[in-house]
Amino acid sequence: MKRSEMEQNILKVLVSEEQIQKRVAEMGAEIYDKFKGKEPLFLGVLKGSFVFMADLVRACQLKSDVEFIAVSSYQNATKSSGTVKIVHDLQQDITGRDIIVVEDILDSGNTLYFLKNYFLTKGARSITIATLLDKPSRREKDITPDYVGFEIPDEFVLGYGLDYKQQYRNMPYIGVLKPEVYSGE
Repeated sequence: MKRSEMEQNILKVLVSEEQIQKRVAEMGAEIYDKFKGKEPLFLGVLKGSFVFMADLVRACQLKSDVEFIAVSSYQNATKSSGTVKIVHDLQQDITGRDIIVVEDILDSGNTLYFLKNYFLTKGARSITIATLLDKPSRREKDITPDYVGFEIPDEFVLGYGLDYKQQYRNMPYIGVLKPEVYSGE
């Protein structure tokens, strides 16, 4: 099979499509058990979470609502600037709601730390964090996810929603980008 232009820039597959599907189904069952009988709001952090969130919401099979927020802390770089800016805010009142924040990757923790506090000030009853990937070696803020798909090493990963300069999101697995692709930054 011919390799795509994207695949030529992948050093290795870190998490396969099959591993992702299996773990998302498990996470969905765990979240269902916790929220059965409630109507949580799944709140996706754009853009990276959209693929994971779609699969996770389907795996949960809960009566629920979805919402999105877009924040920026990377500005097309490979490392967080540490400053979080809301680009697209919530479109509904979250007062008294059980929020399940869905994130693609928990890295420095700056974004989720900011968002957790932001949602609490907006009146959320509870905040649960579900992240596909956790990179604890890079944590700068004291934040711990409630649900983790995979703990990963400190490598530049993409695919399944994660990007490099807005590309590679459509790969069905998590791959490690070859350093020569981004080393000029």
